Amino acid sequence: MPRHTHPVWLFDLDNTLHDAGRAVFWRLNGSMTEYIEQHLGLPRDEADALRVHYWRRYGATLLGLERHHGIRAAHFLHHTHVLPGLEATLHMPLADREALKRLPGRKILLTNAPADYAKRVLTALDLAGCFEQVVAIEHMRTFGHLRPKPDLRMMKVVLARLKVPGHRCVLVEDTPANLRPVRQLGMGTVWMQRYLSGNPHGPHLGALPHQRPAWVCARIRQLRALHRWRV
Repeated sequence: MPRHTHPVWLFDLDNTLHDAGRAVFWRLNGSMTEYIEQHLGLPRDEADALRVHYWRRYGATLLGLERHHGIRAAHFLHHTHVLPGLEATLHMPLADREALKRLPGRKILLTNAPADYAKRVLTALDLAGCFEQVVAIEHMRTFGHLRPKPDLRMMKVVLARLKVPGHRCVLVEDTPANLRPVRQLGMGTVWMQRYLSGNPHGPHLGALPHQRPAWVCARIRQLRALHRWRV
């Protein structure tokens, strides 16, 4: 094996590869609140507060709904991610797109979004051919329980399925709280900061933008910065 080789890249999707704060997050938040309002019979303000509460507590609103209300994941994901006209609202800088296409090494999409949504976004951004596979929230079950990012047990399963040790992998994320656990596995961690102004995953879930926490190996604003990485 060469002394230095290319890592296996694990990429988040929203606000990492594209500007989800521009036109996607507010629609998703609204559709999730509407779903909770309709299926749990709550007033709009209570439904919205519950959505935020579960997202902050578990890292994904769905996890709280499944655990505490018996909501079926497939039903929730389908109805909240319809998003008509999604493709026309997506934005990713051309330089980032080309840098990702040229980036050496295996590339895996690792997202707490559903697979159908992720594939729609990748296709619209002309990135579908970049990724070896998509690991979406439906695939993040261990022993029958949904365990989305940043669950460490799920990450161990992902590495086992990829047949690669943690020190050979790099996770690129916009949410610093999702980077923290994987350092225990020896993974490299990259905090994408290009879209922080539209990022609802605020400092209370990780770190201040001008700081580099101990569990973050690098902060970037452009994907071309990854071309210098070796393991």
